[in-house]
Amino acid sequence: MAGRTIVLLLLIIILAVGGIVWFDFLNLIDAKNLLAPVLRFLPFVPGEARTQSALGDDDVLNLDAERLAIRLEALQLRNMEIDTQQKDLEIQYWEIARMAQELEERQNALDERENSLRAQALDAENKDRNVEQNARYLTGMPPQSAVNIITALDDQDAIDVIRKTEEIAQAAGTASIVSYWFSLMEPERAAELQRKMAGRPSSL
Repeated sequence: MAGRTIVLLLLIIILAVGGIVWFDFLNLIDAKNLLAPVLRFLPFVPGEARTQSALGDDDVLNLDAERLAIRLEALQLRNMEIDTQQKDLEIQYWEIARMAQELEERQNALDERENSLRAQALDAENKDRNVEQNARYLTGMPPQSAVNIITALDDQDAIDVIRKTEEIAQAAGTASIVSYWFSLMEPERAAELQRKMAGRPSSL
C-alpha cells in the first residue's frame, strides 16, 4: 500500500509539473521562473526561463514625451478654439458698434428734423402773431393811411394782413373794413391783390 501511494503521488506531481510546463510552453502562464531549479535538470524543455524586462530610462522619457505631446496638442486645440471664439466676439462687437453708429445717426437726423419743425412752427406762430398785430393796428388807423401802408407791402404780406383783418372781424361779429380799403386803393393794385387772394388758399 505504501508503495502504491508513493507511486501515485509521484505520478500526480509529474502530471502537475508537466501541465505547468505545457501551459508555459503555450504562453498561457509564466512558470519558468518558479520551476527554473527543476527545469534545468530537464533537457527536453526548450528555451530559458523568461525574465521580466524592466523599463529603462529611455522608455520612461519616451512615455513622458508622449504624455507631454498629448497635452501640448490639447493645449493647441484649446488655443485654436479660443482664437475662433475671440474672432467671433470681435465680429459681433464691430457689428454692434456699426448698428449703434447707425442708430445714433438716425437719432441725430430725427433730432435735427424735430428742431427744424419746431423752429418753423415757432416762426409761423410769430409771423401769425405779427400779422394779427399789424391788422389790428391798421384797423385802428384812418382808412387812407392804412391803405397807403398796405399798398407799400409785398403782395403776400398785404394779402396776409387783409385776410387776418377779415378773420378778426368775423370773430368779433363786426363788419370788415377790407372792402373799404379796396375802394380806396388804385384799381390796378386792388385788382391784383384780389386776383391773387382768389387764386391762393387762405393758408398761404
